[in-house]
Amino acid sequence: MIIWLNGTFGAGKTTASKELSALLPEARVFDSETVGYMLRHVLNTVPVKDFQDWPPWRALVVETASQVLDFVGGTLVIPQSVLVEQYWGEIRTGLEKAGIPVRHFVLHTDPETLAQRIESDTVETGARQWRLDHIPRYQSALTWMRREAEVIDTTHLSPTQVAKTITASIR
Repeated sequence: MIIWLNGTFGAGKTTASKELSALLPEARVFDSETVGYMLRHVLNTVPVKDFQDWPPWRALVVETASQVLDFVGGTLVIPQSVLVEQYWGEIRTGLEKAGIPVRHFVLHTDPETLAQRIESDTVETGARQWRLDHIPRYQSALTWMRREAEVIDTTHLSPTQVAKTITASIR
């Protein structure tokens, strides 16, 4: 199974994924951004605003997840913002064709709380403005995300509470 944690940049997906993987037996966190980092070296002459715009990124995320699950089994927790509906559709369809069940969650909070979390983040300080600039894209994507995923309002929840909410939902 794959548990995909979606939401805007800075919503707490990475922190919640670590908490979630600790609660679930045989769960591993797969940071699909690493696929994008790998492709930057290969596709550096193909200009894009975001590595998700490269079709190979979407296909390789599906293939990598499938290969990892075939090798070790268990559950993969993937904390990755996907704000383009078409891209999510490609990923979801690819995983379904591979026979992998997917539970898709969106970690959501109101814009004011989100901005406060981003501003006070001491880990991703270099991406602060970039994250803030993506809030409107996320707000626009919420329409399709609400159809495609279970939305968890994290405004008043700790990462541990988010992980427990997801665990209860998948059981």
